[in-house]
Amino acid sequence: MQPALEIHDLTVAFDRKPVLWDIDLTLPQGKLVGIIGPNGAGKSTLIKAVMGLLPLSSGYVKLFDQPIDEVRKRISYVPQRESVDWDFPASVLDIVMMGRYGKLGLFKSPRKADRDVAFDCLKKVGMESFANRQISQLSGGQQQRTFLARALAQQADIYFMDEPFAGVDAATEKAIINLLRTMTEARKTVVVVHHDLQSVPQYFDWVIMLNTRLVAVGPTESTFNQHNLQETYGGKLTLLADVADLIRRESYPSREGSNR
Repeated sequence: MQPALEIHDLTVAFDRKPVLWDIDLTLPQGKLVGIIGPNGAGKSTLIKAVMGLLPLSSGYVKLFDQPIDEVRKRISYVPQRESVDWDFPASVLDIVMMGRYGKLGLFKSPRKADRDVAFDCLKKVGMESFANRQISQLSGGQQQRTFLARALAQQADIYFMDEPFAGVDAATEKAIINLLRTMTEARKTVVVVHHDLQSVPQYFDWVIMLNTRLVAVGPTESTFNQHNLQETYGGKLTLLADVADLIRRESYPSREGSNR
């Protein structure tokens, strides 16, 4: 099976200062992948560069063995919630319907089938009763679920999500991770910027450990270890004693529905 994502010699620089340097990695299809690293490591920059939202100083990216411009309809993106204008006058269903526009083609109006897809996606995230609610009236968790439903409505093959668990309650986080795992069971690839190290072994099949340069990438069991954490976080690892205790265990807790 062709890889979901290939990155070769990727460097991104702002004002000639590298934010990402010489990144080289390959991800298989059908995995739930976490990107972890300290603040300023380039995690959000990496997914934006992969999607062509930022210029590359060097290197190239392939998705499903194709250049990005050839496969844009197979890509979906959930940005950080803080980057969205939640005062925009739109309903929850309006936002989710935006995920269908890439399937419609230029100047075509949504059909009943598109509305059915959008409403089904709202059901999957438990937001169907909020379909006509203005997005400004939603809580943080409800906003995040709405944008996840929009991503689902795109019916993509690879999903990039920038801290989807930030600012949500425990119930929402559990609902999101269960949905993401269901997606990977359907051979979708999900790449998530994540900051909570303690949940990494339970959540992710693969992990990308990043600090401007790539420290490590691979299956979580073999990659998320004390050595790589030290290389990724350096002296800041002293703040992560609970994580160090967690990864010293002989095996990770079992994860229901894992598809490694």
